[in-house]
Amino acid sequence: MHRARSTIRASARLRTPSHNLKLNSERTMSVAASPEPTPSTQALLDLSKQYVLPVYARPDFVLSHGHGSYVYDTAGKRYLDFSAGIAVNALGHADEGVVKTIAEQAGKLLHTSNVYHNEWAPRLAELLVTLTQREGGLGFSPGTASSPGAKVFFSNSGTEANEGALKIARKVGKDRGGANKTRIACFENAFHGRSMGALSVTTNPKYQAPFAPLLPGIDVGRLNDAEGLEKLVTEETCAVIVEPIQGEGGVNAAETEWLAKLRARCDAVGAVLIFDEIQCGLYRSGTMWAHSTLPVECHPDVVTMAKPLANGYPIGAVLLRNSIAETMTAGTHGTTFGGSPLACAVGHHVLSRLSDENMVARINATSVYLNERLGELPAKFPGVLESKVRGRGLIRGLGFLDAGHPGSVVEKARAEGVFVLTAGKNVVRIVPSLNVGREEVDTAVDVIAGCIADL
Repeated sequence: MHRARSTIRASARLRTPSHNLKLNSERTMSVAASPEPTPSTQALLDLSKQYVLPVYARPDFVLSHGHGSYVYDTAGKRYLDFSAGIAVNALGHADEGVVKTIAEQAGKLLHTSNVYHNEWAPRLAELLVTLTQREGGLGFSPGTASSPGAKVFFSNSGTEANEGALKIARKVGKDRGGANKTRIACFENAFHGRSMGALSVTTNPKYQAPFAPLLPGIDVGRLNDAEGLEKLVTEETCAVIVEPIQGEGGVNAAETEWLAKLRARCDAVGAVLIFDEIQCGLYRSGTMWAHSTLPVECHPDVVTMAKPLANGYPIGAVLLRNSIAETMTAGTHGTTFGGSPLACAVGHHVLSRLSDENMVARINATSVYLNERLGELPAKFPGVLESKVRGRGLIRGLGFLDAGHPGSVVEKARAEGVFVLTAGKNVVRIVPSLNVGREEVDTAVDVIAGCIADL
């Protein structure tokens, strides 16, 4: 832990570049920027307290900038970010390619609405479909030849993607089974978002209770409970939504055999199967989708995504089999901002890089190493940790025997300059950037181990 402390702590300054301001078409003037004095950390915290809705319990520092897997606060302290903006910053902070793409597209066209076509939405949609066919998923075996076999709807977030998927499934249900085929099945410890529809299938009383009553017609099952599927998914069920690897709920993985039985039950009653891969998808689990390498008998009808797709620029998407997409026609769903040229240009850049074979190999090599290092901890702390590390790829969880310990570890690690997260009732969640290296893994795991030892 002492080695980690010296590695993490550092200071940095922001330098403001000179800017060329074009005054008119005939003359330009170079102006050296004179930035406003940076408010003190306390002044910024006071502003937040005065003007920002207090729905977040945040520590008393303010982040100012970042680079790679590191972020810095206004006091100059450096942190190794193994939270990645809650599994968002797949390419880390201030990535040069992302910055360049944003700048170039912002200088051309920011927003058009969906009244008009733009050049980047169809390109990103094509990339999502063809990569899914190449890598496997949505009913396609790995290596499937490219074909127009699926459709994409773009949104602004994961919550919106899930809302869209549920809405589409409702329409499919009525098309297939009439007015009574409207029920939605979800699972304990799920997290699908905080808007009213998504919240209704986010089965955590902490999130739901203050806003009850929620949507009617919601049935809740247990992940990996095969015996309960027949009662859970009925002729009145229009949709089943599940995370192949639950993130917020505790890094709980769905079993392959159970997913196959869930798929079969959905087919038997004509229910739409939705996989929420917002946190576990887009290479975080080591493959494009967490279900990519599973038998097609386990695959969903719909996949929702968001978090890493544009490395922090807001975007979400719904990927649908053509058999589901055909129910939607002009005017049945829409969005003002979704699929903007800027969001989709960034998404195309990020996904093109994440899907590169060298990048995928790097992700998998780092995943193996992270698993090895985390796998050392249960033996070191047998009375503290569960015997097995949860998750796979670069979405991992350390389960604690005492539910009070994860929060303490997160706080201690943050004090030592490492960001990790809690998940569920008793888990520390580790979701670094996908381009993280072995040295950063060593630092993070050493700090986590030291924090556990201090409990």
